[in-house]
Amino acid sequence: MKIVVTGGAGFIGGNFVHYMINKYKDYKIICVDALTYAGNMETLDSVKDNPNFSFYKTDIADRKAVYEMFEKETPDIIVNFAAESHVDRSIENSEIFLKTNVMGTQVLMDACRKYGIKRYHQVSTDEVYGDLPLDRQDLFFTEKTPLHTSSPYSASKASADLLVGAYYRTYNLPVTISRCSNNYGPYHFPEKLIPLMIANALNDKKLPVYGKGKNVRDWLYVEDHCSAIDLIIHKGKVGEVYNVGGHNERTNLEVVKTILHELGKSEELIKYVTDRKGHDMRYAIDPAKIHNELGWLPTITFDKGIKNTIRWYLDNKAWWENIISGEYKNCYEKIYTNR
Repeated sequence: MKIVVTGGAGFIGGNFVHYMINKYKDYKIICVDALTYAGNMETLDSVKDNPNFSFYKTDIADRKAVYEMFEKETPDIIVNFAAESHVDRSIENSEIFLKTNVMGTQVLMDACRKYGIKRYHQVSTDEVYGDLPLDRQDLFFTEKTPLHTSSPYSASKASADLLVGAYYRTYNLPVTISRCSNNYGPYHFPEKLIPLMIANALNDKKLPVYGKGKNVRDWLYVEDHCSAIDLIIHKGKVGEVYNVGGHNERTNLEVVKTILHELGKSEELIKYVTDRKGHDMRYAIDPAKIHNELGWLPTITFDKGIKNTIRWYLDNKAWWENIISGEYKNCYEKIYTNR
């Protein structure tokens, strides 16, 4: 089996590469990543010399390069993690989000139609559903919840989801879509909430919290997410959407205070800042469908997962310190020059 993992040098994609190589010794994993600011070859250090791993520095919106990769590798399954994903960046400049998240998805699916594949899987987000009110704890996102986006980022992901569905209906492309809640764990880029707070706390810097920190997110440990996608691409029904949630709802302030407590740092490091424009209040996923149809359930509680995550950042300071300093951007050249 040959599986293309786009965005495989990013956070979730990188974890998925590790997960699949460790689990399926006879699979070939083909990693495709443009190595923009959030792509990091150091994430792939432990697998880069594996004979069942190959890497293409390729933008998924580059049709010529994508087609050449398909012709050379003849993949069976495509798992598309590649995306611009930072909401604040999308508010400042949405153009690259549309290029990568929408046009890149189109190019990948056109390649799948041209060269043939067994499955195209689109990794999406619960943010396409908009948000839920804080005073309705009985409400959850299901696969039938209408799309109602709040940011240019979530709009670009919803657009891609609709395009994937259209390719299934129009061209009978064998597709599946998963929509996940907030992921956390190893290799998470330091601009996102949990790794940013860990890094700042370790350096005794202020921890910026939007508004009053009351926004609620459903936290999913990244390894649980990888296991869900593994099930979907092998056993999921073509044409279906599967919500993947962690049943670990926490306010942003609770998450920050938990990190400070685990690190033995004072809550006086918390600094409340002006809230994000259009900030969604609550995300909460009902993962009943994937449980009932595929038998998946999350296995890592937030209390366990946050300890694992903090331990990883303590044990791998060089990885995130290189990102903060910008040194990680030179990793590709170090690895591949003169090889």
